[in-house]
Amino acid sequence: MAIPRQLPNAITIVRILCAPVFLWMLLADGGADGALRWWAAVLFIVAIATDGIDGYLARKHDIVTDLGKLLDPIADKVLTGFAFIGLSILGELPWWITIVVLIREIGITVYRFMVVSDHVLAAAWMGKLKTVAQAVALSLALLPLWTLVGDWIWWVNGITMAIAVVLTIASGIDYIVSEVRAARSRREGGRR
Repeated sequence: MAIPRQLPNAITIVRILCAPVFLWMLLADGGADGALRWWAAVLFIVAIATDGIDGYLARKHDIVTDLGKLLDPIADKVLTGFAFIGLSILGELPWWITIVVLIREIGITVYRFMVVSDHVLAAAWMGKLKTVAQAVALSLALLPLWTLVGDWIWWVNGITMAIAVVLTIASGIDYIVSEVRAARSRREGGRR
């Protein structure tokens, strides 16, 4: 069964549009452990899960586009960026973590736009692993599980967040190294 060519990109755009709604739901009642917090967490989890769906549909139906390669990582960054910011506003995540993550994410995004006329910088495997780690860490931090299982969940949250931050930094370094090598190869290939 054929699907519309625009469906994967439409899913990606919906993920971007969910981000401000999610942030409002998270902050509306000051991050209290009530219904809005649960719904904000559920919206985040559903929205971040669409990352796998749009990519799967695009690859399965051979409708991968340069626009999709550009928008998909941006959608992830907008959604996860809003989650990091929201958790820091609520005082549940140190601002230094949010700042480190945002510097990496914004830096890679700006670079993507700078080189888009030359080539599309698609997400690398480490970048995808980073996104999964961030999604898990943020989902655990957003869900008020401490109301159900107790305070020990904060340890789990801390460990998953540490893994996400390390992968965020490592994947940023990996992008830089890969792009430097690719630029060097292009220059050397142009001289021959």
